Amino acid sequence: MIAADRTRPDAIQKGYVFMNVVVGMSGGVDSSVAAYLLQRSGYTVYGTIMKIWDKSLPARMPLRSACFSPDEDHDLNDAQKVCDILSIPLHVLDCSQEFHDQILSYFKAEYEKGRTPNPCVFCNRHLKFDLINKKLRENGLQYDFFATGHYARIIRQENGYQLGRALDRSKDQSYFLYRLAKDQLAEILFPLGELTKDEVRSIARSINLPVSSRPESQDFYAGDYRDLLSSLNVNAPCGRIVNRQGRTLGMHRGLHNYTIGQRKKLGVCSTQPLYVLEINADRNEIVVGSKNEQRQWGLIARSLNLLVNEFPPVLHAKTRSTQEPVPCTINIQGDTMTVQFAQPLESITPGQSIVFYDADIVVGGGIIDMAI
Repeated sequence: MIAADRTRPDAIQKGYVFMNVVVGMSGGVDSSVAAYLLQRSGYTVYGTIMKIWDKSLPARMPLRSACFSPDEDHDLNDAQKVCDILSIPLHVLDCSQEFHDQILSYFKAEYEKGRTPNPCVFCNRHLKFDLINKKLRENGLQYDFFATGHYARIIRQENGYQLGRALDRSKDQSYFLYRLAKDQLAEILFPLGELTKDEVRSIARSINLPVSSRPESQDFYAGDYRDLLSSLNVNAPCGRIVNRQGRTLGMHRGLHNYTIGQRKKLGVCSTQPLYVLEINADRNEIVVGSKNEQRQWGLIARSLNLLVNEFPPVLHAKTRSTQEPVPCTINIQGDTMTVQFAQPLESITPGQSIVFYDADIVVGGGIIDMAI
């Protein structure tokens, strides 16, 4: 039997055998269209959605659409409407305890260390592409592939499957997926990897999906991070704001209220713009300085996740999801990587991820430990 062409899930080809696929639904237009495209291609499609909201937290009015929100029943209702229209079953999974234990605990611990985490990369690895599959299979559901509405691609090469960037660079989400395990890639489908957002919305309108105009939901939390951290009882005493020479310029309101590169609301008077250069948890200090002092030529990363056996001679890297990849060189010693860039970068932030690319292929990444 020949499996379906995984790089073009909407292209039906004679002689291909189509199989079962579970689509991780969010209630948004992207996952909804992903489910439709796979169904149109001949797959037997099942939907699934996680319930992750922690009901012990205050249910404040959401400021925006996001994955973690007290308004998640609205997402569930929209996902159910889409599944009803497509005539596919929806499996609702309660993952709230695991989300608290693995994602919120990590989120809190990183801020208490003076770091700025990106919980989405860990949620993708441990919950969306791992825990969901374990729970579904424990419940007896048999399927061949797991799919989502992420804008990324799975690219087949001679040495196996690789994670690739979406063709629409403005929507590419491969940065948030770099922590997937290499052996997971053969069982993942990204039906939107060759589409633009406008094309996805157009498809949704053409089949009258009720979520065709729904706002995007790419934030981790629907409210103010400071409110969430306060609810999680983050230890955040006040402390000094200093310059590189150690001179006190003011007092901060708790380390979790600041991030590297921040310029506004520092509470410091100065004749020139000041930026957060460093968050030092050991001394409970915020270090500020000029824009030029933000620029760094390298970094050290740890907690590596590598998707290739050997790195290519020319690498490009991103330290933020919206950044254009820049050339770099690397030196790996165990689980520690030293990175040198061909040009200085601003606001290299401990706790965020650095992701490496070989043209369109994601070759791995790690968690930024410090700028150098």
